[in-house]
Amino acid sequence: MARKRTISPATFRRGINLWPPFLFAGIRVLSVGEGYRSARVRLRLRRTNRNWVGTHFGGSLFAMTDPFWMLLVMQNLGPDYLVWDSAGEIDFVSPGRGDVFADFRLTDDRLEEIRELTAEGKKALVWFHTEVLAADGTLVARVRKQIYVRQKRREAEPAAV
Repeated sequence: MARKRTISPATFRRGINLWPPFLFAGIRVLSVGEGYRSARVRLRLRRTNRNWVGTHFGGSLFAMTDPFWMLLVMQNLGPDYLVWDSAGEIDFVSPGRGDVFADFRLTDDRLEEIRELTAEGKKALVWFHTEVLAADGTLVARVRKQIYVRQKRREAEPAAV
């Protein structure tokens, strides 16, 4: 059953852009796709998020990718599922010296895979991959996020009187 969205993707985007960890790190959500199937995020290099050698601080690179797989999966599976971040990894490939971008796309096939893995109340630990790219397409970092998913347990129905 799909979750009834009480907030539009556009309203969500505006709100998350005011969230202090994103606002003060220079992270901006540029778009959230219809049906919460995609997102595009930008991190600008600023004085407040540079590391000692003048490139993007690694924590900001990871933060720009942190919540999106969980949020996209949660919005698409709906209220009958528990969805949590479980683990994360980042590999720094090249220095980020300007704006960097991350794109997230949740496909029907991936959602079906998760539904199959969690059938009959089983838990699933699902990995998602994201590349952080410079404006010219240079790979800056590879991020892996593991999401925990399972169907919520149903409470026992009251006995008939």
